[in-house]
Amino acid sequence: MSEPMNETKLENNSTEAKECCYEKVEVKPNTLLYPVPALLVSSGTADGRTNIMTAGWTGTICTVPPMVYVSIRPSRVSYDMIKESGEFVLNLNTEKLAAAADQCGVISARECPDKWELTGLTRGKAAHLDYAPIIMESPLNIECKLKQIIPLGSHDMFIGEVVGIDASKEYKGESKFIHLEEAGLIAYSCAKTENDIPVGSYVKLGETIGRYGFTAKKDIRTH
Repeated sequence: MSEPMNETKLENNSTEAKECCYEKVEVKPNTLLYPVPALLVSSGTADGRTNIMTAGWTGTICTVPPMVYVSIRPSRVSYDMIKESGEFVLNLNTEKLAAAADQCGVISARECPDKWELTGLTRGKAAHLDYAPIIMESPLNIECKLKQIIPLGSHDMFIGEVVGIDASKEYKGESKFIHLEEAGLIAYSCAKTENDIPVGSYVKLGETIGRYGFTAKKDIRTH
C-alpha cells in the first residue's frame, strides 16, 4: 500500500514552483509599455505645407468627449506644424503600409520635404479640418483639433479632440460596424532589449482570443 500524501510537502513544493516560475529581475526604468500603436500622423499649415510622421507614443485618453493624444519631440517638423495649425490626423497603420511608416519614422522632413512622394501615399481632404490631410490608404483616419500641449521632458503631449473619423468603405460598407480585424493592422513592439534599451519591431496583430465582456457570457453592447 502506498504511503498517504503529505499535504504539507505538496504545499511547499507548490510554493517553490511558483517562486521559480515568477522569479523577477530588476530592469532600469524605461519605456517598456508594449505593444503600442504605430500610427502615421499627418499635419498641415495655412501656407500649404503638409507632413507625415510615425508615432508610437499615442492613444486614447477620454471617451466623452472623444480625446486622444500623441507625444512628439520638439525637434520634429510636425511639432511646429501642429502647434501652428491646431489640428492633426491619426491614421491607422497596416501591414501594407509598414514600409511607409518606417520611412516616415527615420527620415526627417528636413531631409525629404515631400513624404508623399517618398512613400507613394495619397493625400486626401479631411472632412472637418482645414489644413491637415488624411492618408487615403489608411483604413481609418481620426481627425483631431488640438486642445492642449503638455511639456513632459523629451516629448510634449499633444491632446486632441476627435472631430471626425473617416473609414474605408472596404471595412465599413453598409454595416454599422467597422471591421478593422480585416485591415491587417500592425503595432510597434519590443521583441527584446539590449543593455536595457528596447529594440523596436513592427508586428502584425494576431487572432482574437475573446471579445470585451466574453466572461459575462452576454452581449455587453445591449447594456
